[in-house]
Amino acid sequence: MTTRADAGSRLLRLLAVLTWLARQGRATVTELSERFGLDADELIADLELAACCGLPPYSPDQLMEIIVDDQEVVADLGTELGRPRRLTAAEGFALAASARAILAVPGADADGALGRALAKLEAVLGGRGLLRVDLRDPANLALIRDAADGGKQLELQYYSASSDRESTRVVDPVSVRLIEGHWYLDGYCHNATGMRRFRVDRVAAARLTGEPACHRGDEAEREPDASQSEAFVPGPEATVAHLAVDDDAVWITEALLNSSSEPRADGRTGVTLAVASTVWFGRLLLRLGPHAEVLDPPELAETGRQAARQLLTRYRSNATS
Repeated sequence: MTTRADAGSRLLRLLAVLTWLARQGRATVTELSERFGLDADELIADLELAACCGLPPYSPDQLMEIIVDDQEVVADLGTELGRPRRLTAAEGFALAASARAILAVPGADADGALGRALAKLEAVLGGRGLLRVDLRDPANLALIRDAADGGKQLELQYYSASSDRESTRVVDPVSVRLIEGHWYLDGYCHNATGMRRFRVDRVAAARLTGEPACHRGDEAEREPDASQSEAFVPGPEATVAHLAVDDDAVWITEALLNSSSEPRADGRTGVTLAVASTVWFGRLLLRLGPHAEVLDPPELAETGRQAARQLLTRYRSNATS
């Protein structure tokens, strides 16, 4: 499941996969996973979503035919989707920018059908070779990957969004993976004395300690109490919170991992989620505003108001400085 913020990255990745599949016709799940750097479960979930897409009126005969099993993917995107379109200059430029972004996704075939079509489109637009789209890897990704592959210990200067602070962590890297458009490091954190997941673009600095990674773990230990596709992993210290939300806030049931929901008699939706940080929970409640009510536990009931007071204090301080 992906968050709203990651929907664009997920779509871009899916378009790259479909473009390559349109040319190949079929491929194994393993081949696609390795080519595009995806977990097999993520890949299958995205392709199952694509199988629900097509052309109006979206009847079964107008949907993309994508057959997925545990071993192989067979795709027939249909002749209509390949029919030439008449585009305005603005539409052509938007299409060219989108194509450049898709070709920048790791695993995309720059010399394939999309690349050739883009060259023709840019020639017609009069800007061949002038349009460039950069999708940059996080600054420390290469070093972290090398450390994970070589079993070398890392020291990270890491910003935690949940606690809103930066700290120094000594980590034995286990694996590096792409989840929902972001790179993550799974590793044994010596500060927390347990497996943790770190978002690589929040690593302000990274260096090798010169020591080997002591905790490599077996396959069962590699996942910090969660499936491979989960970006957020609550620790044992997390508090279970119960909320009641109205229709304007029910989106959190899909946007937040490790949450569950059920209808309530008053017409609202009951949401249960893990709260590992009151800082993060306060930000969430600020976003939800009057559309959410904390039911339990009592110690979290004032978190939203406290976050609002802190934000107002900071605003007033900045305004007078």
